[in-house]
Amino acid sequence: MSTLTGKVALVTGAGTSIGFEMAAQLAQAGATVLINDLDAGLAEQAAERVRAAGGQAEGFGGDVASVATCRAMVEHCVAQFGRLDIAGCNAGITRWGGFLDFTEAAFDAVVGVNLKGTYFTAQAAARQMVKQGTGGRIIITSSVVGNQAVPSLSAYGMTKGGLQMLARALVLELSPYGVTVNAIAPGAIVNERNLRDDPQYAEHWAGVIPIGRPGYPTDIAAAAVFLASDEAGFINGQTLIVDGGWTAYSPTPGFRMVKPE
Repeated sequence: MSTLTGKVALVTGAGTSIGFEMAAQLAQAGATVLINDLDAGLAEQAAERVRAAGGQAEGFGGDVASVATCRAMVEHCVAQFGRLDIAGCNAGITRWGGFLDFTEAAFDAVVGVNLKGTYFTAQAAARQMVKQGTGGRIIITSSVVGNQAVPSLSAYGMTKGGLQMLARALVLELSPYGVTVNAIAPGAIVNERNLRDDPQYAEHWAGVIPIGRPGYPTDIAAAAVFLASDEAGFINGQTLIVDGGWTAYSPTPGFRMVKPE
């Protein structure tokens, strides 16, 4: 696969987990990466880890639920690195809760980050890519919960399904400029948040995923690097499900650890 040398990327929600691995693998492939996280200190720590591994990266703190932050992030990226070629719209939050009791505050939080944050990060990035006139890649992190219903995740699932539609809708407006837009739908991924919810997360999910193991952030990052590559230039408006085959039949191990918010 071709390298990303000379390319500039930004990844939102990249202080830890999937976002960090995306940033790290993009940097390993040769891209210079702006790493965003709500926690500015965590964003810079992540960038330092990338630099320590030989990559080029800088941190940028800010909440993508703010349109001003989305635009400032792209402006900063261009000011520092001269351009923007790849936008990883990864930032997202989960809010568990039954539909009949779900609160307005929880709804606004999950929609604000997942939908609004992704939409306006993509918009700011696309405007810059159009201005450059050299095309680009927008990669959106969705979820298998946007494809298959899961108890107590109605609002979250709605946002993740919406992101897949966004990837398709933007094809009509951005393809003429050489900008492709695709989504990745991760399945069950072992990360800090999921392990906090369920310390036996990996074991529980291994029993219901066809390939016999859960996913890891590196699995999702590898898909993102491929979608950012020249080889993926004819893939556009698609959702790549990376779930070990779970959505083929979609059983769950149960969610006894869930407490409504």
